[in-house]
Amino acid sequence: MSEELAPETPETAEAEPVKQRKNGLYPGISDELAENMASGWADTELHGLEPIAQASHTAARRAALSARFPGERLVVPAGNLKTRSNDTEYAFRASTEYAYLTGDLTQDSVLVLEPADDGHEATVYLLPRSNREDGEFWLDGQGELWVGRRHSLTEAEQLLGIPAKDVRELPAALTEATGPVRNVRGHDAGIEAALTDKVTAERDEELRVFLSEARLVKDAFEVAELQKACDATARGFEDVVKVLDKAEATSERYIEGTFFLRARVDGNDIGYGSICAAGPHATTLHWVRNDGAVRSGELLLLDAGVETNELYTADVTRTLPINGTFSPLQRKIYDAVYEAQEAGIAAVKPGAAFRDFHDAAQRVLAEKLVEWGLLGDLSVEKVLELGLQRRWTLHGTGHMLGMDVHDCAVARTESYVDGTLEPGVCLTVEPGLYFQADDLTVPEEYRGIGVRIEDDILVTEDGNRNLSAALPRRSDEVEAWMARLKG
Repeated sequence: MSEELAPETPETAEAEPVKQRKNGLYPGISDELAENMASGWADTELHGLEPIAQASHTAARRAALSARFPGERLVVPAGNLKTRSNDTEYAFRASTEYAYLTGDLTQDSVLVLEPADDGHEATVYLLPRSNREDGEFWLDGQGELWVGRRHSLTEAEQLLGIPAKDVRELPAALTEATGPVRNVRGHDAGIEAALTDKVTAERDEELRVFLSEARLVKDAFEVAELQKACDATARGFEDVVKVLDKAEATSERYIEGTFFLRARVDGNDIGYGSICAAGPHATTLHWVRNDGAVRSGELLLLDAGVETNELYTADVTRTLPINGTFSPLQRKIYDAVYEAQEAGIAAVKPGAAFRDFHDAAQRVLAEKLVEWGLLGDLSVEKVLELGLQRRWTLHGTGHMLGMDVHDCAVARTESYVDGTLEPGVCLTVEPGLYFQADDLTVPEEYRGIGVRIEDDILVTEDGNRNLSAALPRRSDEVEAWMARLKG
């Protein structure tokens, strides 16, 4: 990786001579070089751009936000780059709130809704094209010759359908702003500093909660993106099955890398750290080290999702026999989880309580654990009353899904887990059974077996739709599918 000539900001570059990076190879910049670099560049402005596909949807979302907070200035930052180590950064991912309201995914950007007579006037503040005259484009670490071309403000206005201004002017403007202000915190320290005496934690949290709850019901664009994410994820699972022999020769990391390739080719990234858990690692709910052995005769629990270029993610789990065939005990446990998932999915429908699908799945798992003699002579009702099944089921049966894998996470409890399902809600149904390798309360042959089956379910007008149905779930169908893929 090359190193840029100088790490300073454009403002610093104008105020004083270029400061060299320590241990840089060039002693300085001659006047002649600076003059040469400032000229001889073609005009690359793009004209007649069409709005992005979700522009009408983001406008409707901003309108709903405006109606909720009349007369108040609303500030929603995209966020800044985060340092990984020294002068390298993590890949940038715009804040969910900003991306949801604008469709823009660029760093350092901020959406501001200014109060107006008929609601609000929206402005998106962005970094403009790099300045060619002062050398920013080649001297600054985020200049366009280092990281790539940015859209001009005029181009951004055409694409987003929102007036655009230079974000470098925003902190000063916010410092001088009067009247009530709300800000989505945690993404941009500079914006928070500019607003420090104008906002309160309570009011800012109300804004964040509203934007979280606004995503509980997905619009048509979002549903299409989630379907796209699930379809790409299904292709990623197929990719993995085809290379299980290579994973056996290496480790779980081969599985992780194989799925990651699909995520980067068909989408933006993985939506969360892939869980590629073989053998007893399948009993660790968030196993993301992915450095263990992959052995024939054991199970692979693969929990992974492709994130689309618009930041909507799938979240799918399949538990697969590495050699293509379940053993009798593996099949018994797998089929129990499948039966629980079927009961959970059946409970997803308009008007149902959010908790219904969890309760339905947990009841089936409790029945199986009692049937297998793992809970003594207790009744199923008593097991559920005491929650004793949780030793082996551990987690909730699902969560909201969307731009975040655990979407709508700061919604009020009464709107989420104590809420009612309606068309447009998308959630996961993912029961599991996990028998730890050191669990002396179960027969030895159970120990080290973990099974989870997870699908992404959309609530429809008349029931539900499984967005990840392209991947088989029933044990015999899983075996047949794997056989076909392995040839």
